[in-house]
Amino acid sequence: MPNAPLPHDHNQPIEWAPERIPSVDNFQTVADIFKQLGDGSRIRIFWLLCHCEECVVNLSAMVNMSSPAVSHHLRQLKAGGLITSRREGKEVYYRATLTQQAQLLHHMIEDLVEIACPTDGEGAP
Repeated sequence: MPNAPLPHDHNQPIEWAPERIPSVDNFQTVADIFKQLGDGSRIRIFWLLCHCEECVVNLSAMVNMSSPAVSHHLRQLKAGGLITSRREGKEVYYRATLTQQAQLLHHMIEDLVEIACPTDGEGAP
């Protein structure tokens, strides 16, 4: 299909073709992941699970939240494919998945925290 004309010509050198623009469905995975991270406590739990494997009781103590509240966040993170679990006897252990999405989010969180909370003692950027 040839390039379709846009309603306003701004003399931009971009070659626009409708078939080259990804559909909304292509971006839905990103939107779903961002929904999972729409809560600071959930982001904190995810970040911890990027660094360790833990059970609900220990995670609850680490983040100073009730076990049911932590379990709720874990269900959300697991439904979003960001964490995984394994059972050992009666105990269930959680950790971040080794997917590209989880790794990118982990690095993004650390980069953003470093920007928002500088450690050089000079205050915010």
